[in-house]
Amino acid sequence: MIRPVVFVILGTCMLAGSLVAAGPISVNDEGTLVRDGRPYRAIGVNYFDCFGRTLRDPADRSYENGFAELEKLGIPFARIMACGFWPSDMRLYQQDKAAYFRLLDGVVQSAEKHNVGLIMSLFWNSATVPDLVGESRNQWGNANSKTIGFMRTYIGDLVQRYVNSPAIWGWEFGNEFALDADLPNAASHRPPVVPSVGTPTTRTAADDVTHEIVRAAFMEFAREVRRHEPKRLIISGNSVPRATAWHQWREHNWKKDSPEQYTQMLLGDNPDPMNVISIHAYDDFDVAPSLQIARAAKKPLFVGEFGASGADDDAREKFLLMLKSIEENPVPLAALWVYDYRAQDNKWNVTASNPRSYQLRAIAEANRRISSASER
Repeated sequence: MIRPVVFVILGTCMLAGSLVAAGPISVNDEGTLVRDGRPYRAIGVNYFDCFGRTLRDPADRSYENGFAELEKLGIPFARIMACGFWPSDMRLYQQDKAAYFRLLDGVVQSAEKHNVGLIMSLFWNSATVPDLVGESRNQWGNANSKTIGFMRTYIGDLVQRYVNSPAIWGWEFGNEFALDADLPNAASHRPPVVPSVGTPTTRTAADDVTHEIVRAAFMEFAREVRRHEPKRLIISGNSVPRATAWHQWREHNWKKDSPEQYTQMLLGDNPDPMNVISIHAYDDFDVAPSLQIARAAKKPLFVGEFGASGADDDAREKFLLMLKSIEENPVPLAALWVYDYRAQDNKWNVTASNPRSYQLRAIAEANRRISSASER
């Protein structure tokens, strides 16, 4: 889900329990998600702005209470935005890396202390880096661009800094970049123009992207991560391909794709050396076909977002049906949208004390069932 919104040097790791202390997550040669050599499954949450809020206000360390609550519930991991959303949010990184990383260190150290794994999404908003370096978004497809140069530097800084942190479960490119590819109406769906937060004053066709551009960026990202560490998950951050994605790519129209074309797009949008298939699933989306495709490709499926909008009985029923599907199919990794995100209080935000708190309890119970089944 693409959401315009205004707006991870560790020393000895602080370990208290088994969730993080057990060891890193990886993918074996059969494409199975494993931990300490054993098949592993988990359901976590999106803790979208736990770093973004302290980046905007260094006095805001509310993530400490958030991670403590997740530990108390037994929810083992969180997908987070490990960057700023707007170009202006990344100025601190450009101007004072030491100060920037003191803030991100706080998040990672807190996750370690509370035994919460992290999936670090490094370029959440696909326009931010090109805007920051004065290029158009199509430069994600140019291996010699300033955009790719910034990407390599940022990856190197983060991965080398946190490579030994047991809190890090995986590295993700960003959020739903492939949904922007080959849109027949691309001119109406270019990135926002908000000069006050560092965007350019205008957008042009150079900000439109194709599947070739998106996939080139993903492969450069994955290769750069692997230059610095060999095992952790590398994730695109994609949602499911649009129902018309193949026809957009090949024919520039909105005709509905066949199941075979869906398979081609899902695999193509999660290219090697990425070792995970990423989707985001809402409403009544059936995860089973994507799981089968991922298994055939020997890559675990990550449902990076799932959830239900609202707090009424209908929302509860939708959420519980999705959770049941994720548990029973079985999906290796999934993350609820969204935990402790005040900007979406009305429809999506889930906390331990608001009307959607039942979702956290249900996830915790599902994790206990999954863990118990794996020990039989």
